[in-house]
Parts: sequence; structure tokens; C-alpha cells
Amino acid sequence: MNWKTEFRSIYYDGAPEPEDPVFEPEETAFLVIDVQNVYLDRPDRNVLSGENKRRYDAWTPFHERMHQIVIPRTAELLRLCRANGIECLFARIATQTKDGRERSISQKKPGWNNLLLPKNERVSQLVKELWPLEDEIVVTKTTDSALTGTNLRLILNNLGKKNVICAGIFTDQCVSSTVRSLADESFNVIVVEDCCAAGSDELHRKELEIINMIYCHVMSSKELLSAMKLA
Repeated sequence: MNWKTEFRSIYYDGAPEPEDPVFEPEETAFLVIDVQNVYLDRPDRNVLSGENKRRYDAWTPFHERMHQIVIPRTAELLRLCRANGIECLFARIATQTKDGRERSISQKKPGWNNLLLPKNERVSQLVKELWPLEDEIVVTKTTDSALTGTNLRLILNNLGKKNVICAGIFTDQCVSSTVRSLADESFNVIVVEDCCAAGSDELHRKELEIINMIYCHVMSSKELLSAMKLA
């Protein structure tokens, strides 16, 4: 199996294999989505009990994937993209106000998405391993899609970008929403499978199957680097 045949849904069963992509550095951007402190912070398991401990354990595979795979490989992609003249951009969820009154309705609903992340607080910052360089662009959003909630569409057009490589979290939420928006705007989109994560591996793989071939092409970081002739 390789990127041309993996993560296919029933819609693309038997469809022709896609052509090899062409990545001209001046036409390509690398976008890292929402890898923020709030999603990587964890309480001390020893002080938890009952349902809280069960939920903690349910999230352990996500945290292991992030620290062992997603963050290191994303950091390496950033290094290689920077070294080869590929623009690196970042999106994060954060509010302009302390009470978050400008958030979209989906980020005010009770439950998982209802996080208050004022823009200057530590929880809303990108993790230190993936900090932008001084002159790199960071867009701040209160929506799932980095295009819908920011001027990223205009930025990419002004930069002359046609191809957008996406990494980040969560595969089935903000990554997927951003990918769909990019595809609707006729950008060529690549999602780097091992630079993304969802709350569970099942959700991660299923969402990749859903968006692959129609909204993007899904590749591993190794396949991407080979296609970009950086490996």
C-alpha cells in the first residue's frame, strides 16, 4: 500500500491512481494547525478518580502519538521546508477578548469545543517544539476552518501559493474543516498522515478516508519528502 491506494473510501474504490504531485517551492506552503498547549497539557493522574481517570486513560494514546510521532515529524518537516524556501504558516484557536464573546457558535456549545483561549494566555500558544520563526505568519481563529475564520485565503493568494501541505490537530475537526475550505478554493491540498492526530486512531483513520481523493491527497511524511525530493 502507498499513498495512491491507501485511505480510500467506497467512493473511490477502483478509481484511477492520482498523478504524482509537483511541488514548486514558490507555489507551496506548509500549514500547521492548532498544535497548542491546551491540547497537550495533562493533570496528574494520581489525583484523579473514577470517570476522570477513565477519560484520562482514553486520551493516553493521543498524547503518546503526539509526543512520539506527530510533533517530532512536524518539527522535521518545518526544518526541511524552511531550508528549501517553502513558506511555513500556523493557525491557532484563540479569542481576541478575555471572555471569548466573539467565538463562533460551535465553540460556545457545551462540551469538547467549549474552550476559552484568550490570545495572550499560555494555553492558547503553540507548543514550543513548533514555535514559528519571527517572520512567519500565524493566523488566529475562533472557527474550525482556518480559512473561514481568518484572512488566510487572502494571504495564500498574495503569496502566490497553489499547494498547501497540512499538519496538525484534530484530524476530524479543524484539520478536516480547513482542508475542505482549501479544496473549495481550488488549492491543491496534501494532508500529512503522521503529522496529524484525532482523539482516537479510529477517528483519525476514518476522517482521512473521508477526505482523501476528493478534498486532498493523504501522504506519510516519508512519501511527501520523497515527492518533494527532500528525502
